[in-house]
Amino acid sequence: MIRIVIAEDQGMLLGAMKSLLNMEDDMEVVGIAKNGEEAIGLVNELKPDICIMDIEMPVKTGLDAAESLQSNTDCKIIILTTFARPGYFERARKAGVRGYLLKDSPIEELVNSIRVIMDGRRMYAPELVDFVYEDDSENPLTERESQVLELVAEGKTTKEIAEELFLSAGTVRNYISTILDKLGVGNRIEAISRFKEKGWNK
Repeated sequence: MIRIVIAEDQGMLLGAMKSLLNMEDDMEVVGIAKNGEEAIGLVNELKPDICIMDIEMPVKTGLDAAESLQSNTDCKIIILTTFARPGYFERARKAGVRGYLLKDSPIEELVNSIRVIMDGRRMYAPELVDFVYEDDSENPLTERESQVLELVAEGKTTKEIAEELFLSAGTVRNYISTILDKLGVGNRIEAISRFKEKGWNK
């Protein structure tokens, strides 16, 4: 019997998935979670074979949870998401995720993927495999620029960043201006969003 934990914050989808998977002769949903934090706790407690995880969940995202579980569990993680974003996919691959599927796939595809992954293989949505070849861009920011942007993302002011990195406020402003140019965005919020979406913050 393949023991499964599902982490999904949309109640109706969570219930439907649980019912459909429990209909399979060789599968049993042993736990359900509504955020990444709960998912980590259930995986550690129940030791399931598979954890199916949404990405955008409260408290802790599916990708954060996958990264937390990467080194301390034999549970195989499957990301099931609406988002076919190359940055998310890249983060998932680095976190050792065994499957990355899209929510508009038929349930049969998920069931088949679970069995394939239990056989030791990986399953990625074809759209995402295409992304890897289409969008293989590297992080255009230097290590220092990445560091500055991560501090911006933490909500630090220009003055606080300058103090932390032993720079002048003017130098920090120059860094931020360069970051916006390199990422092709108009403000700090867009810069943070693009940086995270691309998976460059890991």
